[in-house]
Amino acid sequence: MRDDEQTYQGRRLPRPHEELVDQGLSFDVATLLDRRRALRIFGVGAVFAGLTACGAAGTAATTGATTTTAPATGEIPDETAGPYPGDGSNGPDVLEQSGIIRSDIRSSFGTGSAVAEGVPMTLELSIVDIAGGDVPFEGVAVYVWHCDRAGGYSMYSEGLEDENYLRGVQIADAEGKVTFTSVFPACYTGRWPHVHFEVYPDQASITDSANAIATSQVALPKGVCDTVYAGAGYEKSAPNLAELTLDTDNVFGDDGGESQLATVTGSTTSGYRVTLQARVDTRTEPTGGGTPPGGGTPPGGGNTPPGGGGGNTPPGTGTPPTNGTPPNATPGAAPTSR
Repeated sequence: MRDDEQTYQGRRLPRPHEELVDQGLSFDVATLLDRRRALRIFGVGAVFAGLTACGAAGTAATTGATTTTAPATGEIPDETAGPYPGDGSNGPDVLEQSGIIRSDIRSSFGTGSAVAEGVPMTLELSIVDIAGGDVPFEGVAVYVWHCDRAGGYSMYSEGLEDENYLRGVQIADAEGKVTFTSVFPACYTGRWPHVHFEVYPDQASITDSANAIATSQVALPKGVCDTVYAGAGYEKSAPNLAELTLDTDNVFGDDGGESQLATVTGSTTSGYRVTLQARVDTRTEPTGGGTPPGGGTPPGGGNTPPGGGGGNTPPGTGTPPTNGTPPNATPGAAPTSR
């Protein structure tokens, strides 16, 4: 085949000796008609870098090198808040409690006394206001929550009903950033390792979950997860993760988590820094935040989200949540099958 007959996805390259991104305006416009083709063309370098970093993530995790992802270009996808949000939408409401505005979320506050243990993790979210002209979204309130290293959710899982650790709210600064001190979460049956978050217009709005302008999740890179889950306290996470991929996860699977996969630096000894940019467009109607079909009951009982089985449902019975089943809160307890 002659050089001038070289093609890309069935179309002749007008500049066969140049990179794909240098083929000219008409070629680019035609490619933009297919969103996934556009991502491959304009993001090919970043995607390749991300894949390379993931392939070497075990090394990156111990040397402090960076696990990178392609920068977000669209609005952060709306996702379900899951069965265990603690925002009042299905029972327990931590957002009504004094003390929820905090940066260190490792311990319970109020009547709770437990402290979550695990590999240290600092979570930094940068919120961008698309409607305001892609500027930092200063002043928004960001609520984050996630499971502990055994896969349990405070306020829901057996033995944790009276605890509220790994939940907190921060107000975005002038750069649109919020930062939380936490621990690396587990991987429980049926769900890729993740952190939930909701964005509210301001601090006063957090008392009603219906005020959220965005509800989404942060996906954690596999290489870093593999390294963390090889350590003590995370014994159940490695086999659970081995059964999952980002593409098969029922939250991130629609696009492989392309705009929700965090950038991670650090090590198991010094702790990890997890960062993600979340672009929010207030002109769009929020679609996330609801309990997924089937609801779900945390194994061993506890508060029952709408759609789940009755309270005190023993593990393995009732209606399993469609976004994965966290195990009992007791470290080392066997997880319930989906």
